[in-house]
Amino acid sequence: MVLVLCIGDLHIPHRATDVPPKFKALLVPGKIHHILCPGNLCTREVYDYLKTVCTDIHITRGNFDEAAAKYPEDEVLKIGNFKVGICHGHQVTPWGSNEALALVQRKLDVDILISGHTHEFKAFKFEDRLLINPGSATGAYSDVIENPKPSFVLMDIDGSKATVYIYELIDEEVKVEKVEYSKDD
Repeated sequence: MVLVLCIGDLHIPHRATDVPPKFKALLVPGKIHHILCPGNLCTREVYDYLKTVCTDIHITRGNFDEAAAKYPEDEVLKIGNFKVGICHGHQVTPWGSNEALALVQRKLDVDILISGHTHEFKAFKFEDRLLINPGSATGAYSDVIENPKPSFVLMDIDGSKATVYIYELIDEEVKVEKVEYSKDD
């Protein structure tokens, strides 16, 4: 079992002040094996906070990141039996389009694609692969959707099976949805 935190579009301090305390209470150091971030941390301080949760962190360039020059446009890594790709999503048009994201997924040749930019969480199978957008961990406003809810994703990878837990803050309560994906399906 490998636990992967997918978190992005924090936009601290420009559009939000911090990660909600109820989320911070769930992000316990020492439990998570990898952090995959599609960008828009915005500052070094947010990066430093994530490093306290897990030291193995992979970040791609968001359109508001101050340290954007050091982050790659996209990244591919192997976790369990999956090839996982990360990209922010601002370079995909139209933004959030399943078809456009599937093109990126095929180009990177990945089973799972983690993207961001829209601040709307998604986790579903498309063309026999998995698309995940963890949304905005802070609920930062977006030009794409009205009133985004704070959200992030924890993915439990066990060999060829990925169980995706989507955490969303609704009316000050943490709600969790689950999506399962297997390469054998």
